[in-house]
Amino acid sequence: MITMMHKTSPVSVDAMIEDLRTLVEVESPSRDIDALTASAEAVAGVIENRLGGQAVLVESEAGPHVHWSAGGDPKVLILGHHDTVFPLGTLERRPFTVNDGHATGPGVFDMLGGLVQAIHGVALLGDRSGVEILVTSDEEVGSRSSRALIEERARACGAVLVFEGAAEDGALKTARKGCGTFEVTVTGRASHAGLEPEAGINALIEASHQVLDIAALGRPDIGTTVTPTVASAGTLDNVVPAEATIVVDVRVETADEKERIESAFAALTPHLDGSKISVQGAIGRPPLPESASARLFAVAKQLLPGLEGKAVGGGSDGNFTGALGVPTLDGLGAVGGGAHADHEYLVIDAMVERANLVAGLVDAIQNS
Repeated sequence: MITMMHKTSPVSVDAMIEDLRTLVEVESPSRDIDALTASAEAVAGVIENRLGGQAVLVESEAGPHVHWSAGGDPKVLILGHHDTVFPLGTLERRPFTVNDGHATGPGVFDMLGGLVQAIHGVALLGDRSGVEILVTSDEEVGSRSSRALIEERARACGAVLVFEGAAEDGALKTARKGCGTFEVTVTGRASHAGLEPEAGINALIEASHQVLDIAALGRPDIGTTVTPTVASAGTLDNVVPAEATIVVDVRVETADEKERIESAFAALTPHLDGSKISVQGAIGRPPLPESASARLFAVAKQLLPGLEGKAVGGGSDGNFTGALGVPTLDGLGAVGGGAHADHEYLVIDAMVERANLVAGLVDAIQNS
């Protein structure tokens, strides 16, 4: 247990599980505005019940974001999201359950458990001045509607704590790769595959060349992965395909690699005479460098000796804030695993420890 200044009543595991159940049982798939509105209202209700004040719903085309401020000069932004990847109806098939030290159900690890830990951690503090909480509705689909707000509040606060699930063995996430998706469209010309195949321009063959060129852009030795993940082409078995598409997942560790990869996609050229290529996409989340988390991670290790940090490949909204130069520490959420999968789970015994860690970090930032 971490001892802190200004600490009020201890954390109640039962109260945390109650709030987690409340959030999980309001399903919140990305892009479902009605569901996300109900979810935002549930998040706001938990915040107001535990912290007082008013949690404001910030409307957006992606659904409501939730913003709460304790007042005073902004000093620390607690950042999370309430959208999940699971479609409506998942809860019926996989209801919220507490069993054998684990909580299970859609979104418990990514990232509703982290939200609960954050809220209860802040509730430990008698002095909450300068604390803001921002819970967005579109992190799982790229944060297009929330990015400007995230960056605005991060700059205003000057420090960001991100409550995505912890890394393996409960490690915090001290660095993240930048990530993005590209879609390459190949345009050829249809013709009869038996009568005059030579009259066509085979978009599938062109796409095959492009897949090899694209895959060759990867530099795993320096952390750059370029992975074609989805491809489609053709209409009928006797028609030379006139169009093909390739979807590519990209992860990079540095801003230089982000620039190189984006330039390389823009420079892709056809192999077959007459075929055309168009490219959409970018590395939308810049890398989160270890330098962005170093100061806050050092504080976390003082509060919880033995805590480990880990660089991970996945992106979060912390990538945006760290790229601004705002100190950012990620992975403070649930200890568990199975993000985006049916076996997703949260370790209940870790919830109190992580709520206390939140309180200690906020207290340290307030008094730094």
